[in-house]
Amino acid sequence: MKYLTLSTLASLLLLSSCTHESVSVQDDSLLALIASTAPSGDYHDYILPDHVDLSAIPADDRNPLNAAKVELGMMLFHETGIGGEAFHTAGLNTYSCASCHVANKGFRPGRAQGIADGGLGFGDDGDGRVLNGGYAENQIDAQGIRPLSVLNSAFVSNTLWNGQFGSGGVNTGLEDVWRQFEETQVNDLGFEAIESQNIEGIKLHRMSIDEELITELGYKELFDLAFADVPVSERYDNLSLSHALSAYIRSLTTSRAGFQQYLRGDEDAMTETEIAGATLFFGKAGCARCHNGPNLGSDGFHALGVNDLWQNSDALFTDADDKKNLGRGGFTGRAEDMFKFRVPQLYNLFGNDHFFHGASHPDIESVVRYFNDAEIDNDRVPSDHVSPFFTPLGLTESEISDLTTFIEKALYDHELDRFVPEELPSGNCFPNADFQSLSDLGCQ
Repeated sequence: MKYLTLSTLASLLLLSSCTHESVSVQDDSLLALIASTAPSGDYHDYILPDHVDLSAIPADDRNPLNAAKVELGMMLFHETGIGGEAFHTAGLNTYSCASCHVANKGFRPGRAQGIADGGLGFGDDGDGRVLNGGYAENQIDAQGIRPLSVLNSAFVSNTLWNGQFGSGGVNTGLEDVWRQFEETQVNDLGFEAIESQNIEGIKLHRMSIDEELITELGYKELFDLAFADVPVSERYDNLSLSHALSAYIRSLTTSRAGFQQYLRGDEDAMTETEIAGATLFFGKAGCARCHNGPNLGSDGFHALGVNDLWQNSDALFTDADDKKNLGRGGFTGRAEDMFKFRVPQLYNLFGNDHFFHGASHPDIESVVRYFNDAEIDNDRVPSDHVSPFFTPLGLTESEISDLTTFIEKALYDHELDRFVPEELPSGNCFPNADFQSLSDLGCQ
């Protein structure tokens, strides 16, 4: 199936309107332990809805979810044809959102830093993307911080490592702060964080659409289905583009991971080692003190003293003075927020080689050992700023192994290809379409 037929869309719309059924799960000590860390005291807090159960996925009231909009967003997320605001002619229509959010990497870059416009090549799962020789470093679309995964973003109140998007949540009462910066004045529009970020992100990432372009690319019918409630005069613009992308991103739930299946009652969904690791995660290791949302993340911010992206040899167009190194403090300006970064979600980390905001650790075991030892890497971070939770865990070698296995295996959804189109209506190569990527991706 190339993309959803009208009958399939109707079926998904019907499913999304159904009440999310409760599930019975085995009653054991692990579930009781998990429940003790949940905000409501119920382990069901950690169960993620399936991607087609749209009624169970948090949404913006001004951007209601429907199956057609999610389908359109999936296509546009991977569509290089909307990259029409490139810095150089050579970069036109060669990049997409998926250039930096690669499904096989858990919707993260395949390299330490994401490069959209100004990048060249793909390699294997994005690890071969390099600077296009026709661009100077200060002309590329790349940020001085490793992009977060967009998986399970529907459960995040304020987006980015510094939480700058969204007028509610932790940004409540910070109007004077976000109005100082051009990129965050979008918060005044009153959309939720994901929608706000994507409205601004389309401009930042040098994308745009209009009715002529979407007709040329073959998307007009999908726009009409997705935005049937929007006047035709307003239907084919960048706001609709941002809303379609937001709807798709909200649907990216890792509901098929082993841990999710275990919570739903499948006693065999995790191995004994993974169960031992989960017991450590929610118990002795204390991971759930911070990773306690449905996505195993939270809206909290902590300083952990890891190195920044500018200290990575593969990073471009960033340095020691990059405001992104300050984390939450770079946005709020508050001394108590300096060097604090969002607690990220933990699903589909396995297969990545770059961890933390500065891509400073090479694998999950290294991350576990960093928390176990609780010795900071970055001497630029004052010790009195470091999170009070960052203290030695006292894990044994066996426990380190078990906890690593839980995070690597039980939190891995093996079916993320359900979020990737087989082909695009435009027929364009994706996620990149520069000459090297065409070769790397077998599009020639």
